[in-house]
Amino acid sequence: MHHFTWTVLVLSVTLSVSSGGKVLVFPVDGSHWVNMKVIVEELHSRGHSITVVRASDSWYIKEESPHYKAINILSPGGFDEKFFGSLVMRVLNTRKEGKFFWTRLMLQLEVMEHFSKVQRQMCEMTAMMFQDAALMTSLTDSKFDVVLTDPFIGGGVFLARRLDLPLVFNVRWTVHGEGHFAIAPTPLSYVPMPGSELTDKMTFSQRLKNMLIYAFNSYKIATIIAPHYNTFCKQFFGSEVEYFSLFQNADIWLMRNDFTFEFPHPTMPNVVYMGGFQCKPARPLPVDLEEFVNSSGEHGVIVMSLGTLLAELPSDTAEEIAAAFVQLPQKVLWRYTGPKPSTLGNNTLLVDWLPQNDLLGHPKTKVFVAHGGTNGVQEAIYHGIPILGLPLMFDQPDNLSRMVRRGTAKVLDIATLDRAELVEALKEVLYEPSYRENMQRLSRIHHDQPMKPLDRAIFWIEFVMRNGGAGHLRTQSFRMSWIAYHSIDVILSLLMALMLLLLITFLAIKKCCSLLFRKEVKIE
Repeated sequence: MHHFTWTVLVLSVTLSVSSGGKVLVFPVDGSHWVNMKVIVEELHSRGHSITVVRASDSWYIKEESPHYKAINILSPGGFDEKFFGSLVMRVLNTRKEGKFFWTRLMLQLEVMEHFSKVQRQMCEMTAMMFQDAALMTSLTDSKFDVVLTDPFIGGGVFLARRLDLPLVFNVRWTVHGEGHFAIAPTPLSYVPMPGSELTDKMTFSQRLKNMLIYAFNSYKIATIIAPHYNTFCKQFFGSEVEYFSLFQNADIWLMRNDFTFEFPHPTMPNVVYMGGFQCKPARPLPVDLEEFVNSSGEHGVIVMSLGTLLAELPSDTAEEIAAAFVQLPQKVLWRYTGPKPSTLGNNTLLVDWLPQNDLLGHPKTKVFVAHGGTNGVQEAIYHGIPILGLPLMFDQPDNLSRMVRRGTAKVLDIATLDRAELVEALKEVLYEPSYRENMQRLSRIHHDQPMKPLDRAIFWIEFVMRNGGAGHLRTQSFRMSWIAYHSIDVILSLLMALMLLLLITFLAIKKCCSLLFRKEVKIE
């Protein structure tokens, strides 16, 4: 009997592994990998074989992992921690010193230049792969079932095209910006552009602002994205292939958001929403943190983290924040690695790292002081914790503005922050019940769905693997010209036909009147 049990167990494991598919993952380093890693580990746990393509200088994506086999490409293309860390500090200092238009414009141009460099390096890395005959033969012989990639860069898209494999996106951003703008109709009259901090209800001046941001974004695409990708496509796929059509041809778009966060807007049948897929029920805290949290009594705990890009703050800002915390009865857990502020109180614990998801799910946690990154905002929604936002840059102001619109957050400018302002804001979020009530309502909406977001994402990846793609869900709109898409040719044809009909009618009436007039003259 014992031998039979072991035989059944071994057979079940063997069958589960053998029935698993082969997934080729082309990720983006940095916080994007934090999201992708969740899917990779879940796919691995379900018996799939995962191969991850990584640049040799990757910071987050490790070469060794029990969940995947890595293909290490000796090329730059990883996450530049130093650049972004220094950039955030310079942005803060610029805002603090009150330097506006010119200095901010220079910083924006620097970001654009760096982003252009990242895309160029990605094209060079992908070209290096394509020109490595042994590598490409190995990838072809591996007979992968699907390519899973983040379209914030184009390497995975091009690799899927080269290997003729189905393509699934783990996406919020593409090389052109927010994902919906690439695949779904997005009328600028009620769909706010990223960075605008607008809602779906805009005045005329706000719609004008939205249009101008769209125009500037189009300029950035034409100057810092298109040159690299057009050159790459022409070299490897021919001049007839338009690079962004390869993005739009993806089988499934796994969107890292949903409508608890987004404003309502059009979508497409191959867009699958998995907002909050990385969130999980809270696990027990380490013993030392649990003791600290429980020592807060009825007042509870404030959790503060400004993400991985900003481990420390300008000293005067850190002093003001610490001085504000000491005036509150709550205990504070602050992820901070800079010099210890002289105003730090006994109620505040500085840590190099904290289990953010587990802390937000702890019943003692009252407020989350955050920079507004997508992951943190979604974890706050998942656990129903209101936010005091201190946005730094990128999509963070936009993310937090949506939370403010829903009455779940209050936002301050970290660059001009003083202790009195911070204390007042914290007391408002702590003691005004609407903040927690609104966030808990969002949390209930998020949880009230028939399938967990991560399960939904895995289902659709496996769907593509089982069926060799999802072509029946892909729109053909991107293959149409702008004139055909908006039916301009049809409208002009109908107008011309109407004008011709009116002209014929006019001439006919004129002819009839002429004949009648002649008959009347003859009778007289």
